[in-house]
Amino acid sequence: MDKFVIRGGNPLLGTIRVSGAKNSALPCMAAAILTEDEVVLENIPQVRDIATERELLVSMGAEVELGYGRAQHRTTINCRVLSDPTAKYEIVKTMRASSLVLGPLVARCGLARVAQPGGCAIGDRPIDLHLKGLERMGASIVQEHGYLEARAGKLHGAHIVFDRITVTGTEDLMMAATLAEGETIMENCAREPEVVDLAHLLSAMGARIAGAGETTIRVQGVDKLHGARHRIIPDRIEAGTFLVAGAITGGDLVVANCQPAHLSAIVSKLQASGARISALGPDSLRVRGEGALTSNDVSTEEYPGFPTDMQAQYMALATQAEGASTVTENIFENRFMHVGELVRMGASIKVDGRTATVRGKTPLSSAAVMCSDLRASASLVLAALVADGESILDRVYHMDRGYERIEEKLRGVGAQIRRIGDMFGAGRREAALEVPVP
Repeated sequence: MDKFVIRGGNPLLGTIRVSGAKNSALPCMAAAILTEDEVVLENIPQVRDIATERELLVSMGAEVELGYGRAQHRTTINCRVLSDPTAKYEIVKTMRASSLVLGPLVARCGLARVAQPGGCAIGDRPIDLHLKGLERMGASIVQEHGYLEARAGKLHGAHIVFDRITVTGTEDLMMAATLAEGETIMENCAREPEVVDLAHLLSAMGARIAGAGETTIRVQGVDKLHGARHRIIPDRIEAGTFLVAGAITGGDLVVANCQPAHLSAIVSKLQASGARISALGPDSLRVRGEGALTSNDVSTEEYPGFPTDMQAQYMALATQAEGASTVTENIFENRFMHVGELVRMGASIKVDGRTATVRGKTPLSSAAVMCSDLRASASLVLAALVADGESILDRVYHMDRGYERIEEKLRGVGAQIRRIGDMFGAGRREAALEVPVP
């Protein structure tokens, strides 16, 4: 099992590039189910979850080709034949986004069998809102032997009001509605950029969608969708992680190939904490960690608020800020699993329910720590970058789910970080990912 070995103390200097957004690429890959034609997606990140999604589509009968050479971040998907509309447990058990194939399969095939999903253990993320919406659109759903089975002769438009905001629920039902008869109106929708990006792809495929990025989305169903070419948006969480890395190490870092408009809440909070951030053109931000960081409270919210996927990284920053910061987690109920590992490194953090109080500035020391989920892994990398001595991070496969070659990117801007254990290292990375890289 791979580990990261990180020696702290180096400011990060130079330019680091952001990859495509995993959380946009996954629903866009699922959208290819909706058409018999070819869908080409560019700026696809080379991460484990993408490899899992590819394996899932292939198991259903799809043809999925991943690019070589200069096109290595491009994938071509052809779902002309879907011989087995089943998302098998052995494939999807590590990935929550597997539920995103439910709506497209029912809309295209009239049948979907989807194993109840897995993924990071950060709290309960039920798909009941997906199921309620599909039932309102005419699907019948049964649950047995760990699988959800949905059937529908033909979905029809419906008025759906989400009980709570759900990103994957919004995406799943928006895809299903594109091939339903009549108009579907969805209220209390997620507004995330990833939802908008999916809507752009669906529109390019011939869907009729209005309101993506707003609380109400209207979808007028069509008889058939066609192929399209689409470029995935930059990963705002990876960009935010790099901004924190520059600030926490006292560096001078240019975060390139990002979308600043998607980072407003993150940038605002980091600036309030003392980081100097400025725009360098339309797709780059410069972060300078000059002077002392100061404490600042943060509360996670749905977009456009501060993202839950940046909570752990911000907590690492707070350990190096003067004063007490409170971090309140409003999205998931079990997303403080990184706290114990940060405390092992010397952080002063107390948790009371959904709120953690971080007292800084606390010198961090090297330790052997365990990664528990994707974003917790990122927080431990950030802490190790400023810790005294050499830290060892175990179970970094969590990070490989959503960050593309992060150790190589960080090493390129001055971090002392290396991967040990060749299970997913340079020698056998391609086999593990099933992504051909020259």
